[in-house]
Amino acid sequence: MPTRKHVCEIELSVSPERVFELLITPSAIRGWWSATRAIVLPKRGGTWAAVWGADEDDPDYVAVATLSIFDPPRRLKLSNMQYLAKSGPLPFESSAMTTDYFIEPRSAGALLRVVQEGFPEDSSADDFYASCEKGWRDTFEGIRRFLASNP
Repeated sequence: MPTRKHVCEIELSVSPERVFELLITPSAIRGWWSATRAIVLPKRGGTWAAVWGADEDDPDYVAVATLSIFDPPRRLKLSNMQYLAKSGPLPFESSAMTTDYFIEPRSAGALLRVVQEGFPEDSSADDFYASCEKGWRDTFEGIRRFLASNP
């Protein structure tokens, strides 16, 4: 089935090691992504999970993935994505979706490139695709704010 993807980039004035740390440290994930809870088993084959919502027994949203690539400080890939939303399931299968984080050194810090792919091209994924596009812009701003207060 044909799919589509998002490719988003942000230049940050911190080291690649610091950027990678932001992606795998639960307290940092809570800070820049406004998650209520986060769990990371930081190794290849490990688990990455984040939860949003005030009630941990009835969360608004849950995202869980397997760390299929764990290559500090250059690359982190989340595969076998599973989503749970209080509003109901996604209208398409999410397990083929991936989120790939590439971190490249720059003279003033690091470039973070995120490639999120596996969105079906048909209209069933349009709303989720659009919300993820906005979500990455908001997430990058969250990373900037987090780094400004946690250098």
